Amino acid sequence: MQMTGGHITVSIVTLATLAPFAAFLVILLFMRSRPRLSAGLSIGAVILSFACSVLLLILHRAGGEAVQYTSRWMVAGNIEVPFGYLIDPLSLLMLVIVATICLLVQVYSLGYMAGDPGFSRYYAFMSLFSWAMMSLTVSPTLFQLYIFWELVGLSSYLLIGFWYEKFSATQAGKKAFVMTRTGDTAFFIGLLLIFLHLGNIGILQLNGPEAKALSPNVITLAALLIFGGIVGKSAQFPLMTWLPDAMEGPTPVSALLHSATMVAAGVYLFARLFPFFSLSPTAMSIFLGIGTISMLLAATMAMVSRDIKKVWAYSTISQLGFMIMALGAGGYFAGVFHLTTHAGFKALLFLCSGVFIHHFHTNDIFELGGLGGRALKVPMICLAIAAAALSGIPPLSGYFSKEAIIGTLAALENPVWLAAGLAGIFLTAYYAFRVIFLLLLPKPGETAQAPPSPSPTHVSLDGGGNSEYRFMAWPLIVLAGVTVVLGLLENSLRDFLVGPHALGAVAGDEMHARAGYLALGLAASGVVLAWFEFGRHGSSRIGFVERIPVLARLFAERWYLDHFYRLLVGEVIDKGISYLCYKNDNKVIDGSIDALCAGTVEGGRITALLNSCMIQYRLLTIFAVLVFLALYFSF
Repeated sequence: MQMTGGHITVSIVTLATLAPFAAFLVILLFMRSRPRLSAGLSIGAVILSFACSVLLLILHRAGGEAVQYTSRWMVAGNIEVPFGYLIDPLSLLMLVIVATICLLVQVYSLGYMAGDPGFSRYYAFMSLFSWAMMSLTVSPTLFQLYIFWELVGLSSYLLIGFWYEKFSATQAGKKAFVMTRTGDTAFFIGLLLIFLHLGNIGILQLNGPEAKALSPNVITLAALLIFGGIVGKSAQFPLMTWLPDAMEGPTPVSALLHSATMVAAGVYLFARLFPFFSLSPTAMSIFLGIGTISMLLAATMAMVSRDIKKVWAYSTISQLGFMIMALGAGGYFAGVFHLTTHAGFKALLFLCSGVFIHHFHTNDIFELGGLGGRALKVPMICLAIAAAALSGIPPLSGYFSKEAIIGTLAALENPVWLAAGLAGIFLTAYYAFRVIFLLLLPKPGETAQAPPSPSPTHVSLDGGGNSEYRFMAWPLIVLAGVTVVLGLLENSLRDFLVGPHALGAVAGDEMHARAGYLALGLAASGVVLAWFEFGRHGSSRIGFVERIPVLARLFAERWYLDHFYRLLVGEVIDKGISYLCYKNDNKVIDGSIDALCAGTVEGGRITALLNSCMIQYRLLTIFAVLVFLALYFSF
């Protein structure tokens, strides 16, 4: 057993991580038919986790030495597999983020999921995810992190396909499962590679001087393989098309798993192993390139989508690309800071969208504007705040974190990365306010259709004392407040994360003033262009990209990535690998077994012929043998 730090810290983090797991087991085994108790138990558990995470943050607010507790879990010969906790500034910050978003989303779900027949099952899966994600953040070894990494993937699969009666939901769940497992396979191979060469996969050891004993080629290869898991989990190029389809799940699931926490686990892993990855400049350059490509491709996809949830899904991919760009460029704090601010305003975007979808029963942004979406004042105001933060408009949190990223990119020698980042800021502001103007300023005549009356199992959002509406509204208000004030805590977060005792390094966080002003000007230009095309009176409500059919189709078809995957599966796997396996099964496996069986049958026939009970054949055989023996001995 190894322990560094206090027993109090270990007790608190144990309670924080195990409370949701206990809720999951109790709900699944005993409370499937008691929805209110299920929700109460799940929310109570996550409240306890939230309180414990805040208490840990208070206890360790000054930073200090990392607290690591490990005990023997499994033994195989000379190999010991530990299990425990690692508490440092990065894991504490992520633990607070996860607990906060989990709590707000579960409270919001009381209204959104009201009357759903799978209400208890929903909260059981939510508790499972909370346990897995919180445990992932405090894992002291790559092996333990990988276990909870896979459990987070399981939770995602269960929640994406929560409405399994819909064929599209089950297909989306399977697609997410297969594409993320592809990346996770590479992650596991990288984990084994490090273990074989270093004999240790502890996170502190990998980030310490011990890792320098590895050869540069091994470090680069291991970093690239582990990054494969990051690409899958954070939906980066080329494994990026599963995330928009994952919007088939309930909207609170989209806010929790696929925007604020689960997909951010990939970026968290990058930050977690930042000192190790930094040992390979080649790998860091590749990471920077993949993040840039993902950011730009996803931004173009969001420009033409009519589905409000898919717009924010593409935006998530794009913003995760921004974070990976920052980390790949050496900006540890910039990447983690944007991860923190993004969790707040992206969850707010999805939850606000959920209110519109739940009330009007459509995801189409043009229809939502025509049905009178702006009449829902609380979600409309909160959505505008979140979109402004996403666009990098001051003084909201997204402005400060994006400026930190732009400063990091401006410090690089190659100006291409800065140009790409500035282009991403312009595109982000454009597609974000395209949604806002379509909802807020519908064309005359588009509001002819009255909004439908809510059914008893849906929420009435007129605000008239409806308790279910309050369950959905208060989390929006809290997240909007966080979005407004979080950027003002930049210096405090910087001191907490990159103080003298923090893990990792910080490089290139100094923002260049000119780049900052240029970024702000481009964000404003994106807003103005969106207003000119979608908001002003008499606008055509057709974007400049949509005026070029070739580009519009290219972006709408996701750069034909799904077509490529279908071609790959159809031609290479189905007609290639699967056909060879089919031939091998028929000709080699079945053929050899059939030949063996035929030989056995023929052998049996010969034996049966010799043992046919015909005495004359036996006497003839004996006589012949005797004659040959007589001749042999006579001569």
